[in-house]
Amino acid sequence: MKKSIVGIGSALVDILTRIDNDSILEELNIPKGSMQLVDEKSSAVIESKLTAYESSMAPGGSAANTIHGLATLGIESGFISYLGKDEIGRFFEESMTSAGVKPLVFHTDTASGTARTIISADGERTFATNLGASLELNESVITPELFKEWDYCYVEGYLIANKAVFTKTIATAKECGCKVVLDLASYNVVEDNREFLNELLPQIDIVFANEEEAKALTQMSAEESLHYIADKVEIAIVKVGKKGSLIKRGEEVVTIGCNKVDVVDTTGAGDMYAAGFLYGLINGYDLERCGTIGNHLAESIIQVIGAKMDENRWKMFKKNTCII
Repeated sequence: MKKSIVGIGSALVDILTRIDNDSILEELNIPKGSMQLVDEKSSAVIESKLTAYESSMAPGGSAANTIHGLATLGIESGFISYLGKDEIGRFFEESMTSAGVKPLVFHTDTASGTARTIISADGERTFATNLGASLELNESVITPELFKEWDYCYVEGYLIANKAVFTKTIATAKECGCKVVLDLASYNVVEDNREFLNELLPQIDIVFANEEEAKALTQMSAEESLHYIADKVEIAIVKVGKKGSLIKRGEEVVTIGCNKVDVVDTTGAGDMYAAGFLYGLINGYDLERCGTIGNHLAESIIQVIGAKMDENRWKMFKKNTCII
């Protein structure tokens, strides 16, 4: 029987802006490479600083990107979140539906969330996010009905901002028989919640982390972090940038290398790695093939601006990766 996955997290629309000088980030007091939550006032200040640069719009959100990728690869997928009854909300929902994602969306009068993605000259991205309607996701809507038809539940680390929703999601998904997948999302999110996350790890089945997130969680090197996390979960994945990724399940350890590609924008690289890896896992592939597909998909996304690829690039990826 074909397996399925549901994601939960913030439904955001990315506003992508490329800059040629990181001094703008210093002026805004936003650490390069970080994800900062901002209110509407701060969002307006950021927008005013970036008016001289060309911007574009695309549906986003960490878990949403991964779920969109999985649906595009043919995996039965759903997504849980809150959206405003506005143009941005309709844009987001239509984009997910057109990719084959089942929207498990609650609507509210609050404006839909946006994520300002500032892309530096070296391709690294910095987020200034106004969560908007996504903040209205609450415990009362986290019910078994949302999870009972799915095999996997993919949770974005940013959801930890609401610990009640975060913990109830994991507990309810597990009660419904889902394997719970957690992406740690951002090093500063992990730093702020290190103790809480360490206590919760035994309830998680699969953990994705990049090198900075893993170190923030464990205070250890990437390799040591891999073993530490894998001792508590079924599968641990630590992404080590240009060096590839490290994967461990039980006593099995796999190292996946990267190909050299021209980096345009790293937005969505981790999200797409997770999509590729989980596509392989859901199809019963071994860890090496799962990691290779994840790496190839991440390499594909960093060659375009934003976390979405056009149809031709998807076709090229599927052909090169032998995915029908």
